[in-house]
Amino acid sequence: MKNINVGMIGGGFMGKAHALAYASMPMFFWPAPAIPVRHTVADVNEELAKEAAARFGFEHYAGSWEEVVNHPDIDVIDIVTPNHTHAEIAIAAAKAGKHVICEKPLALGAKQAKMMLDAVEKAGVKHMVAFNYRRTPAVALAKKYIDEGKIGKILNFRGTYLQDWSADPQSPLSWRFQKKTAGSGALGDIGTHVVDYARYLVGEIAEVNAVAKTWISERPVQTGGTDKLGTVKASDSVPKAAVDVDDEFMTLLKFESGAIGSIEATRNAWGRNNFLTFEIHGEKGSLYFNYERRDELQVCFSDDPADEKGFRTVYTGPATPYGEGLWPIPALGIGYGETKIIETYDFMKAIVEDTQPLPNFYDGYKTELIADAILASAEKGEWVKVPEVSVLA
Repeated sequence: MKNINVGMIGGGFMGKAHALAYASMPMFFWPAPAIPVRHTVADVNEELAKEAAARFGFEHYAGSWEEVVNHPDIDVIDIVTPNHTHAEIAIAAAKAGKHVICEKPLALGAKQAKMMLDAVEKAGVKHMVAFNYRRTPAVALAKKYIDEGKIGKILNFRGTYLQDWSADPQSPLSWRFQKKTAGSGALGDIGTHVVDYARYLVGEIAEVNAVAKTWISERPVQTGGTDKLGTVKASDSVPKAAVDVDDEFMTLLKFESGAIGSIEATRNAWGRNNFLTFEIHGEKGSLYFNYERRDELQVCFSDDPADEKGFRTVYTGPATPYGEGLWPIPALGIGYGETKIIETYDFMKAIVEDTQPLPNFYDGYKTELIADAILASAEKGEWVKVPEVSVLA
């Protein structure tokens, strides 16, 4: 069984999720396609990197990402840093011949994402963008039902991602509220997960018609580099600075298949924690999923008996996608960590089997094309066509 040395760039909360996945994947999927070795972690300085190495179980640490990318023993570069750093690190990693997994959104926009895609394709390395929510077993089961034709031709997709962690105006101005580091607000941070659901389950999006709002125009300046995601509140005496990204957006969709739909995402919805949902209607049935109830997929099929019409619950477990590697009892409980474990399994398997994993940088690029179109539509107040891939080639 092959060892694959991982160099991780970033020691924040996403680093914790990825490190957990590297440690746990062989325990769940045995025999594992490969053993991920937590080789080196880098952070903004050596002190933070040393702490991250101790916390996340890495053998070595570095005070710069360049040191990790250029290390001859490292096979994979894992990018878990703020959005504005993704492109430089990924392009350098590709040039160094490293396989790359990068957190979402892939880049600050489509042009930057295309540069990243070109770099990994030229280098011939494996590449993945970490839209881990599509790896929730219930979502994979929905995909299986769609591919098997159980709901027939898809007519409509409705997706939401609602959170409330930034609804308080005293939440500090983290990098997620600044265009120069995030690219966009709720759209890039959480809305792209719904865009990925839409592409994964329904197909390519052709046109969008969107509105976007910034509800809180300024926030207290954050002290320290740690992103607390709304768990820390600043006092009234802390100076404030401008927010220049969206807090919320809604968009209508036209799919290339002829289906229609909508996406709504906000970080200002009091009472919503991680309300990531989709509802899909087809000619022969419907599917509904809510990430806050991860083990459940709601299904309704047109050929159900008349006295059984309506949604019923299918619980994921050993008989459903990825079930053999997870827990032996249906509905025992799938968490966020398990989606990252599955993601790691698929990435390592692709490296060993010499295939490109999904979703990869092409999917990240396509998502950025759609996100750019959503922002353009919100600014113009009209339908905007999603550009063809060749337009930015």
